[in-house]
Amino acid sequence: MSNFFTDNKDLQFTLANLDLEEVVALREEKYAESKKYDHAPVDYKDAMDSYRRVLEVIGEITGERIEPRSRQIDEEGPHFENGVVTYHPLTQKNIQDLRNAGVMGVMLPYKYGGLNLPNTVYTMMTEMVSRADASLQNLFGLQDISETIYDFGTEEQKTKYLPQFATGEADGSMDLTEPDSGSDLQSVRLKASFDPKTGQWYLDGMKRFITNGCAKIHLVLARSEEGTSDGRGLSMFICEACPQLVVRRIEHKLGIHGVATCELQYNHVPAQLCGQKRRGLTKYVMSLMNGARVAISGQALGIAEASYREAKKYAAEREQFKSPIDKFPAVYDMLTRMKIKILASRTLLYETTKHVDLRACYVKKFENLPEGQVNEELREKQKYYSKVAAVLTPMSKALCTEVANQVAYDTIQIHGGTGFMHDFNAERYYRDARITNIYEGTTQLQVVAAIGGVIQRTLDPLIKKLSSLPYQGVLERMARELEKMHKKHLEAVKFVAEKKDSKYHDLMARNLVENETYIYVGYLMLRDALKNPAREVLAEKYVLYAVPEFNFRHEVVMSNDFSTIDKHRDIVDY
Repeated sequence: MSNFFTDNKDLQFTLANLDLEEVVALREEKYAESKKYDHAPVDYKDAMDSYRRVLEVIGEITGERIEPRSRQIDEEGPHFENGVVTYHPLTQKNIQDLRNAGVMGVMLPYKYGGLNLPNTVYTMMTEMVSRADASLQNLFGLQDISETIYDFGTEEQKTKYLPQFATGEADGSMDLTEPDSGSDLQSVRLKASFDPKTGQWYLDGMKRFITNGCAKIHLVLARSEEGTSDGRGLSMFICEACPQLVVRRIEHKLGIHGVATCELQYNHVPAQLCGQKRRGLTKYVMSLMNGARVAISGQALGIAEASYREAKKYAAEREQFKSPIDKFPAVYDMLTRMKIKILASRTLLYETTKHVDLRACYVKKFENLPEGQVNEELREKQKYYSKVAAVLTPMSKALCTEVANQVAYDTIQIHGGTGFMHDFNAERYYRDARITNIYEGTTQLQVVAAIGGVIQRTLDPLIKKLSSLPYQGVLERMARELEKMHKKHLEAVKFVAEKKDSKYHDLMARNLVENETYIYVGYLMLRDALKNPAREVLAEKYVLYAVPEFNFRHEVVMSNDFSTIDKHRDIVDY
């Protein structure tokens, strides 16, 4: 019997030690929801018990049912004929299993049939689903669509669509990318036109690379303001599958074979405005992207976990020179580094989701204040957690997705020639991992998203709090290393900021963001080691591995060589 929650000590440790008390109290309206709904928790202990039970159920489904089906789904994929996408029968079984478990709308409020779970718990689910079958996460993980309708839609739209998402009757897609726009969503051209006679909006144009573009319900970014060419002319719309919405083809991809990635043609598709006009990109997509970054971080972490376990198992079984290869220093050093990278990524991801949860709670609480009422404490909290989430979500996506690719690469290396063969899972994990640091914003764009908060020192209050914990022995020595790194990092940030050179700023951004990540994650690892002494060696290794990497990036930043920019061009043009 395999359960992807109970067999993962680190995931269980995270749930037990990540303080969600404030989050849960806010989501449950100080547990007043228990008076309206029988299944709502009566206190924090009850809530955590409930979360653990749900995670154990998902752990059983992913380990016992979904994972054994994953190889065949990867081989055969969905079917496309005459404009109709049909998912593999085993994919349909997977979705039905998740529907039966009641987890297709877990973050939605009880009012609409959801479980009202925090994003943190939902992300743990996506990690386990992704470990079992990364492509299935691209269906299960689209629950952010229903969250967007809940956050910005009308009550009529919520009442119509959200219960369908909660039961799994409806699935969704985010229709953002176009053939020529890529990551430049400001250049979206799909046209939204309004008929004043009928009061109806219509959509015309093309979308490309749309995950699950064959869905029943679509969130669509479209240009509603004629004569505009930037993000201020874009609005968000809801439309449903209909004859005018044509799936032209599905993509033949390197990985993530189980889900259809579609090219769509809109032929005057009737639609509804979601939220206010002109805020489609500036507010609603930005909100969607925060959720998407977290979801893909969870997906990447699930792939990394599956890949590491495959490498560890193979290394223990494979004998060379009359010895299992996991006894060779070169191999167990690789496994050690893989494990530490995964734990570090998980530590950052769930610290991120906690802040995303707090942001969502305080934003909602502030927006629901009676008209004319001012609450400065609420205003400050929602502003603070919004700023922190805006830094942590891109940092987390950058780390988790890059680590997933590194771990998948090393898994093939440990397998040797067999890892290159289609008969082994290693090559599938490698193929599936590759998209994670591309879609929902490349790593380069995550750096762009995070660098402002690094320059503004958004995380310093959190770092200060973590640095003041009562470390002793090995942990105290590692804390001193991090303190030295932080001091040097502040010098580097100041150095770049004072240059007043935007090109140098952009060139150095990744070094600064990665060094910020080393410091913050290092302190998180030390904090966790205080809670469990067995993690002390993990924290020590993480910091010791980070020091030379940090110093290298620090030296690059402090080189003061403005010609570096021109030298980059010279190298590229050579």
